[in-house]
This record gives sequence, C-alpha cells and structure tokens, in this order.
Amino acid sequence: MNNRDQDNDTGGRRITAAPGGAGQAPLDDAAKLIIEQLQKDGRQPYSTIGRAVGLSEAAVRQRVQRLLDAGVMQIVAVTDPLQLGFPRQAMIGLRTDGDLEAVADRLAELDEVNYVVITAGSFDLLTEVVCRNDDHLLEILQRLRAVEGVLSTEVFVYLKLRKQTYTWGTA
Repeated sequence: MNNRDQDNDTGGRRITAAPGGAGQAPLDDAAKLIIEQLQKDGRQPYSTIGRAVGLSEAAVRQRVQRLLDAGVMQIVAVTDPLQLGFPRQAMIGLRTDGDLEAVADRLAELDEVNYVVITAGSFDLLTEVVCRNDDHLLEILQRLRAVEGVLSTEVFVYLKLRKQTYTWGTA
C-alpha cells in the first residue's frame, strides 16, 4: 500500500466491477453501500464514506481492501480518449473457431483492446478498441484478424457517445 492509499485518496479513479467476480459470495449491504459511494466519487476519504454508510474509517478501509483483493472491484482513472489523442473508437464483433477463451485471451493482450467479452448471438466475441485514426484502426484490425481462431470481424465505429455510466451492480 502506498502513502496515497493510506491517505484515503483514490486519486480520481473510477470504481467498477472487476472481471472474474462470478461465483463469489454475495455482497452484504455495507459492501454495496461502500461501492455506491466510491462510484459517485472514487476520491472520497474513507472517513466520509464511513459517515455515509455508518461505519468507522478503519472498517471502510478494511472492507475496500477486501473488495479489491477479492477482485470484486477495481479503482481506475477514467480518461477521455479524445483528450489523449485517440479520437477513433470502435466495437468489433468477431466470429471464431476453436478455443473461444484462448482467442479471447490473445485479443485481451493487445494494448489497444480495452474490452473483450464472450457473447451469445451473432458474434462469439466483442472487443472495444481506441485508435489514433482510421489507419491505426486498420492496423489493429489486421492484428485482430491474424489471431489464430479468428474467422471474421465486423466493425462498429462510434460516431457519438450518448451515455456511459459506471454505477451498476449494487441494487
């Protein structure tokens, strides 16, 4: 744990449900309330969260650490890809052959891929990518298509973001 964590400052980071949380014991009400508070403002001090949920600062700190250690949530910075020089975003649907999880794992290793999900329906996998421009998107597509087991891709270029939230999962 670094000094920043000890100061109860999450540094403007977003709290999301972490991948791989399935199969764990259900969260109690206090854990859900803590997550809700962090989803509203990931920079809140544990003392402020404690007052909101009826727990001590120490209890909140311990519970947050357990939630992080268990992979129930993660604390991350939410960035605006456009502000970072990545004005092109796209969702890519992939049809695959062979070991679906192995293909998903290989796609997840690519730096530009920020989301990989195994699906039911028209596509076996969906990935989201952020790109500098259309040439960069084409380069990424070529790398995705070169992954063993990828049969075909369909690209859905984002034109305008209308809604994006991170407050699910505690109701």
